[in-house]
Formats: sequence, C-alpha cells, structure tokens
Amino acid sequence: MSERRVRALARGRRRAMWRRPVSAAQPPAEPVAPAGPAEPEAAEVASVVQAALYRDGVRVSSPVTLAETFRELRERSGMAWIGLARPTETELLSLASEFDLHPLAVEDALEAHQRPKLERYGDTLFVVLRAARYLDAPEEVDFGELHVFVGPDFVITVRHGAAPDLTAVRQRMEKSPDLLKLGPEAVLYAILDAVVDGYAPVVSGVQIDIDEIETEVFRGDPDVSRRIYELSREMVEFQRATRPLVGMLHGLIAGFSKYGTDEELQRYLRDVADHVTHTSERVDGFRSALTEILTVNATLVSQQQNTEMRALAEAGFEQNEEIKKISSWAAILFAPTLVGTIYGMNFDRMPELHWVLGYPFAILLMAVVCTSLYVIFKRKHWL
Repeated sequence: MSERRVRALARGRRRAMWRRPVSAAQPPAEPVAPAGPAEPEAAEVASVVQAALYRDGVRVSSPVTLAETFRELRERSGMAWIGLARPTETELLSLASEFDLHPLAVEDALEAHQRPKLERYGDTLFVVLRAARYLDAPEEVDFGELHVFVGPDFVITVRHGAAPDLTAVRQRMEKSPDLLKLGPEAVLYAILDAVVDGYAPVVSGVQIDIDEIETEVFRGDPDVSRRIYELSREMVEFQRATRPLVGMLHGLIAGFSKYGTDEELQRYLRDVADHVTHTSERVDGFRSALTEILTVNATLVSQQQNTEMRALAEAGFEQNEEIKKISSWAAILFAPTLVGTIYGMNFDRMPELHWVLGYPFAILLMAVVCTSLYVIFKRKHWL
C-alpha cells in the first residue's frame, strides 16, 4: 500500500472521529459525573494554557477545561479565546468537533513544522506563524511555531515551542475592551502584531552579532567561519518566517476589506504589514552581508595561507643557500685531505716518496685543486 494511500485512510478515520454529532461530546445535564472519568480533564488542563469567554470586550468567564469552555460558549453568547501549548491529538479532535475545523488544518496543527501561511476554510481562517526570539547567552535565534484558528465566535491558538508567549497579548487586549469587542479579527491582529514586534529584538541582536563577526574576521579569529555559517543558517530560517508573512498580511488586508472589517482594524493591520516588510528587508540584508563577510574571510584566510607558504619557501631557500655554502667548503677542504691521505700512507715503493720536489708538488696540487673548486663554486653563486 502506498504512503499516499495510508495518509488518505488516516485522514478519513480522523474526519470520521471529529464529524460525529456535537451532542455526543456533550456531558449529561442532570447526573453528576463520577469521580473515575476525571482523568481526561487532567490531560486537558496540562496543555490548556488559558481559556476565556468574552462579551463586548470584557472577560465574563475563565473556564479551566475545554469541556467547560464548550458548555459556557453554548450557554452564553460571546467569543471564546482558547490558548493551547503542544496539545494532544484528543484535544485537537475535540476542538475540531466543537468548532467544525477543517481536517487538513487540524492535521497541520498536529504535525507542526509548517511554513507561514494563511488559508480560509468557509468561515474559519487558519494562520500559521513563525515566531522568533533572541537568546543572549548562546547568542542564537530560537524559533517557535504558532497556529491560529479564527472563527465567527472563537480564536484558538496552538503553540509549538517557547515563543511566542501570548499572555502579554491577552493582557493587552483585556486592557483595551474597545479593540477586543471588535471580535476574533482584533485578536488575530494583536497576535500578528506581537509576533512581528518580537522580530525587532532579534534584528538588533543579529546586527550586533554581525558587527562582532566583522571585527573577528579582520582580527583573524580561527573560529569565525563556524560562527558565520551558523548565523547564516539562522538567517535562512528567519527569511522563511518573514518572507511569506508579507504576502499573507496583504492577503489578509484584502480579505478584511472584502468582508467589511472595521476600518480602524484595517489600518492597524497595514501598520503590521509595513513592519514585516521592513523586517524582511533587514533579514535579506543580513544574509547578503554574511555572504560578503564569508567571502572576505575566505580571501583573508587565503592571503594568510599564502603569506605563511611564502615564509616557508623563503626559509627553505635560505636553508638551501646555507647547505650550498657548507657543501662547497666541505668539498674544498676534502681536496687537500685526499692528497694528504694519499701521500701519508708511507709505502716504501711510491714514486714520489724520495722525490726532492715531492713535498712542494703535493702542496701545489692541494692549492690548485682548492682554488679551482673555489672559483667554480663562486661562479655558481654557491659561495
């Protein structure tokens, strides 16, 4: 069976699970739930960061579990804002059943590792965002993933990773009831604004890193190449987080205009789009700068290697010159040693032993040989 067929069957099973009637997921109204089935709720609490029900921009309820949130949203009119962190498949299937979420969107939220995108399924928007934060201690960029479901009366955030922390976003919106009462679109704007604002410290941190790298390059730090490579990889991830977001926001602005969203909210969203465009351009500039720095570093390393090779060659040449001189003098001194050795063997029957001119002849022979060798070596510039 092919892998595509297996995935299709799995999607079919999931679709069957969350397309069951809503009434089946509702707990009985009259009888009190026994103590035994309390374990699933404990699992819910583990990943439900915060859930709240809002009416006219004011929080009216803070349910603890998903079941309570569903029940109160049915009983009261308003908007539910549910925040999840690394939820289980059971929790997402429960949300899909309650809010009629599209199977493909739920599958993406389960698997994570998605690129930023914006998709509309009927009345529900599905938004994938890549948040970033700069870690000062290791001097690196940490990326997180956020999935947002936006419906007529609900906002569901599914967070994978440490960033972003939406607690501050919720507090900010609760302090601005006039903005919060605009509905789920206002919450989506606030989330987008928080994610984009989170890019600013990252840009500042990366700029400082690049300045330090430039100093290290011209200082000849041997570890700078590795740092350039690691930062370049982070900038590739940063590009993947910001580039698609530019088109997404323009598409979202067009959709807000089409569906008659509040004009003030559209202006806020355009401001976020401007910030994203600026950040994306900065990231592109960072990547180009790192490429140029890497080229300069490679050039400097090559120059340093050439200098070292030239120094080694010069040292070898000087050694060769010294060896030539030593060899030349050794040859010159060897000549009289050879003559003296021959005439010092003291044999009785040697032609020159009893020759009157034998001694002057031997001295003259030594002088002639040594002088000849000296002239030859001098002409060859060995001496």
